[in-house]
Amino acid sequence: MPIDATKPYDDNNVFARILRGELPARKVYEDAYALAFYDLDPKAPTHILVIPKGPYVSWDDFSANAPEAEIAGFVRAVGAVARDAGLVGDGYRLLANIGRDGGQEVPHLHVHLFAGQPLGPMLAR
Repeated sequence: MPIDATKPYDDNNVFARILRGELPARKVYEDAYALAFYDLDPKAPTHILVIPKGPYVSWDDFSANAPEAEIAGFVRAVGAVARDAGLVGDGYRLLANIGRDGGQEVPHLHVHLFAGQPLGPMLAR
């Protein structure tokens, strides 16, 4: 069920629990600013989630409240994950669902990396 991205951060959300080590994840990347892992319900042959380690609900929350080093570190981590997974050559899609209308299901900022097949148009009408 999509969430309201204007609500305060919920530190019991599934990604916060993964960050604390309470839930398992198939990790592909981790540094001081981000964690990346495979999605449990993949929508493409490659479907990786990248999350910042800080408690941010959405891009607007992150961009307004994260320190510059954390923003830069997260953006660099997304690029590193794409390169390390070999996605750059054939291409990939980045997607961040924000809020109810955007289809956000977990109230922790996250970026989806989709690849491994032609992905078609961005949105269906």
